[in-house]
Amino acid sequence: MTNIYDVDINKLIEAVAKELEKIPELNPPAWSKIVKTGRHKERAPQRGDWWHIRSAAVLRSIYKLGPIGTEKLRTKYGGKQRRGHKPARFAKGSGSIIRKVLQQLEKAELIKQTEKGVHKGRVITKKGQSLLDKTALSILKKK
Repeated sequence: MTNIYDVDINKLIEAVAKELEKIPELNPPAWSKIVKTGRHKERAPQRGDWWHIRSAAVLRSIYKLGPIGTEKLRTKYGGKQRRGHKPARFAKGSGSIIRKVLQQLEKAELIKQTEKGVHKGRVITKKGQSLLDKTALSILKKK
């Protein structure tokens, strides 16, 4: 069976983002056109569909990493913050963007909150796994 590990990551995220655009629960907020994606960024994203691309990337991360929360995702989407003449430091990504994306994915029933032992966070549902696997299969068929 084909899954997300069989295809190129960038092609998968682009294709899943196109599928997520069709879901009515996943709409970018009004402030998403002017907001930076983290403290380490200097400008807002240039692409108009960046919200759906980030949602697809978060969905893929949840599929891979199991129960995962906002803080780990903030670290994943963080980067190097330039501080002028001082050495650069790591800065986390925007927590608000991650939270809103997670809430929208939950509303669309692609992920759910759960606890596995001492770990708690979001995991992918059958519907979300099916979306990612079907998209991966369609990418492989196009080759």
